[in-house]
Amino acid sequence: MISFIVPAYNEESELSSTLKALGASAESANQRYEIIVADDASTDATAVIAVQAGAKVISINRRQIAAARNAGAGTARGEYLFFVDADTRINPVHITEAIAALEAGYAGGSARVMIDGAIPLWARVFVRAFCTLYFGVNLGAGAFLFTSRRNFDLIGGFDERYFAGEEVYFSLALKKLGRFKVLREPILTSGRKLRMYPAKQILLNLFAVIVRGPGVIRSRAKLEMWYDGKRESGAAM
Repeated sequence: MISFIVPAYNEESELSSTLKALGASAESANQRYEIIVADDASTDATAVIAVQAGAKVISINRRQIAAARNAGAGTARGEYLFFVDADTRINPVHITEAIAALEAGYAGGSARVMIDGAIPLWARVFVRAFCTLYFGVNLGAGAFLFTSRRNFDLIGGFDERYFAGEEVYFSLALKKLGRFKVLREPILTSGRKLRMYPAKQILLNLFAVIVRGPGVIRSRAKLEMWYDGKRESGAAM
């Protein structure tokens, strides 16, 4: 069985579409599944929407995506764990190819990324360059990661010392166990941050993380762009 684990904080505008895509994809791939929404201190209708969609909701109060993912995994019953962000859509190809990779001996994997909706020209250039470099070194995108329950337990899950970049450490830990597969079929994930924040703010934030290293991503206070909770008014289609 597949366990979809969806960390969520105030995702009422995006969550319904994400959960529908998960269910439809699993059914098209003829896979049994469960959906677990790890609601991390939401103040909107996130939990209600999840329950209405048939998902299991667990509530935590950490305001940390690594902790939310780990909490969801802690209640998962599936042999295969799929971590999908609340603003991300997948399709049946991601499921069939991910399972095939795991059954072929891969330790885990991810997928390339496509951004939803219109984004500024600078953002299109940035995303293309970033993806070329990032996926070129075979790391996983935080919006979509998969592994087996066994491998998740072997690496100890997501490292909760980090408030951002935890997907990098997760990918590196899995690569110590075996091969890591980045699927060519892109997931569709929200471009909201690229629309809501100016180029200068985004690039300066990323530059600070790169230059100042792990100390920055170990503090939520230094990651306002990741944790300020700003949302667009409309859901991605």
